[in-house]
Parts: sequence; structure tokens; C-alpha cells
Amino acid sequence: MSKLLDKILSRENMLEAYNQVKSNKGSAGIDGMTIEEMDNYLRQNWRLTKELIKQRKYKPQPVLKVEIPKPDGGIRQLGIPTVMDRMIQQAIVQVMSPICEPHFSDTSYGFRPNRSCEKAIMKLLEYLNDGYEWIVDIDLEKFFDTVPQDRLMSLVHNIIEDGDTESLIRKYLHSGVIINGQRYKTLVGTP
Repeated sequence: MSKLLDKILSRENMLEAYNQVKSNKGSAGIDGMTIEEMDNYLRQNWRLTKELIKQRKYKPQPVLKVEIPKPDGGIRQLGIPTVMDRMIQQAIVQVMSPICEPHFSDTSYGFRPNRSCEKAIMKLLEYLNDGYEWIVDIDLEKFFDTVPQDRLMSLVHNIIEDGDTESLIRKYLHSGVIINGQRYKTLVGTP
């Protein structure tokens, strides 16, 4: 097992991931397991799950897709992984974020730690005070549904060069989705 995957699966990191998932609450995934049921499940199954991950035999469950009404009247699709998969994904994020952050643009504020709309506005005001007159605001519709997985994994590989961790991330990308009880492959996008 690689050092990176060892760090991801470490007791300290997994406990932090568990606590984060528990504090986020959230709905059950396709297995129906709630966050309240996770404690007992982990006591009985974590060792086996961890061993399967180490051996590259763990299979993430498909993501449950549900439709959420938007305030403007539209509909947004939301993906709900199982509680176990949310915890493992959170553990990956906790280790990968500090490694990947230096590779991201300083002017990108979406979905990043220690960044917010308020900080983006402050940067915008700074640019205006420096004499800039034009601002470009881009919102890529359904961006995460269209991410080319091979390109994403190529970028991940260039940063971490860790086959064990890359294999686990790729399994999450390929885990599929369940929409209205029907399973679909995920060939593009991040489920």
C-alpha cells in the first residue's frame, strides 16, 4: 500500500472524515443507511472495508441522483453517495486538498477551502481599485456532469503519482448513478 493511501486510511484521518460526515448530516444513499446507523456498521465492517481498499478490491456504490427544486423554479440534480462512500471520499479530500491546492488558480474561488463569495468580492474590489474596468463572471452550467474523467485522472496523476489512490478515485468516478431506480454508467463527469 502506498504512503498516500496509508495516510488517507489512517485512524486519525478516518476519524476526522467520520466526524465531518456526521456533522454534515445528509440523506441516505442507495443502501438506505442513515448517519445514525453508521456507528454500528463501521464497528462491524470497517476492517474488511479498509482491507478491500488496500487490495484495490473495494467497489463504491452508485450515487443516488435526486431532483431538488431551485428557488428560481428550475430543478437541480443532486448526487447522494452512501454514508460509507461519503466518509471515504471525505478522507481522500482531507489528504488530497493540501497537495492539490498549490496547483489551482489564485483567482478561482468555487468549492475550495478558505475561499468564499466574500473573498472573491474582496479580490474584485481590489482589482477595481487597481484600475481594472472589466470583470468576467463565468458559471459553467452542469460543469461537474461534463468533466472528462480521463483528463481529470491525468491531472491527478501528474500531481500525486500514486497508483493506489488513483485507482480508488477512478472507482468513484466509474461507480455509476441511480436515477428513478435505474442504474447508469458514469463515463463522463463526477457523480
